[in-house]
Amino acid sequence: MNIDEIYMHLALDKAWEYQGLTYPNPAVGAVVTLNGKILAIEAHQKAGTSHAEVLALVSAYETMSNHKIDFDPSNAKDAHAFLLNLPQNIFSNCTIYVTLEPCSHEGKTPSCASLLESLHLLRIVIGIKDPIAGHDGGIEIVGRGALTPKIAVGVLKEACNDLIQPFLIWQKRAFVLFKLAQTSNGQIGGGYLSSKASLIHVHLLREVCNTLLIGGNTVRVDRPTLDCRFTEAKAPDIKIYSKEDNFDRAIPLFSIENRDVEIVDQLGFLDRPSFVLVEGGEGMLNALKEKIDWMLIYQTPKLSTNNLTYNTTMNLQFLHQEKKDVDLMIWSRQVGH
Repeated sequence: MNIDEIYMHLALDKAWEYQGLTYPNPAVGAVVTLNGKILAIEAHQKAGTSHAEVLALVSAYETMSNHKIDFDPSNAKDAHAFLLNLPQNIFSNCTIYVTLEPCSHEGKTPSCASLLESLHLLRIVIGIKDPIAGHDGGIEIVGRGALTPKIAVGVLKEACNDLIQPFLIWQKRAFVLFKLAQTSNGQIGGGYLSSKASLIHVHLLREVCNTLLIGGNTVRVDRPTLDCRFTEAKAPDIKIYSKEDNFDRAIPLFSIENRDVEIVDQLGFLDRPSFVLVEGGEGMLNALKEKIDWMLIYQTPKLSTNNLTYNTTMNLQFLHQEKKDVDLMIWSRQVGH
């Protein structure tokens, strides 16, 4: 692994921390270096806020100047204005690594490509070009300035492409993410298995998904609430996949304000562009097996005698893993799906 790949790998790892949470935007990471020293490692965190490049450059400024900014760097307009008003060529010896081509378009945030054109960095290293028509063209914008940086494209291309697969899928249909929690010997059930950090992460995903899809048996047996109490956010809208509507409407699931709960016996809604988070047991996993894009596994370091498990066969490719307190969180996708 050469030095560019090492820095790009750091950008990728940071971006994975916010996978799914940036919906409907892609997960993107960025690293800024100066003479081989890392100044900043940042990632886009939430749609409508500053992109990875902007957060990394603001953080790099703080490192170089030893001065803390006095505004919220997630405010894209403020962050862009701040960077454009810095002394000219402050970043002229810096290199930025970004997993995805800097955006060319003006939307809820200003164009990152136009920003980089004005800042005159020494090098810009890009994982992959933006595959969405109308969003691409950032490389051309960055390269049209009077002081053109050296631009490299395709560093860890396959890994950068894996990172934005959810983004590409939800452009055309639902991206279906099945979440499961299990012990180290593959058992489920028996109350909370996951750490508080894992539970918070699940609630963050619930915040941003369009629909939380669950099975009828989960509602009948577990009588869940399925809210976002750990993040104090609005509870997700629910679709219950069931052939029968025989649910106790007095359970907490149905009493959350500003939430839609719908019972469905068809999955046609998955044809619409969206982010669908699925929580359920073996029955739900088997019913949706052909529809699931990715699995998100929270594995806790426990052994259990509970006899509940996912009694099914699936071939998975692990894409990324990280710790959530004591738990191991694994992003994976079906092989051949």
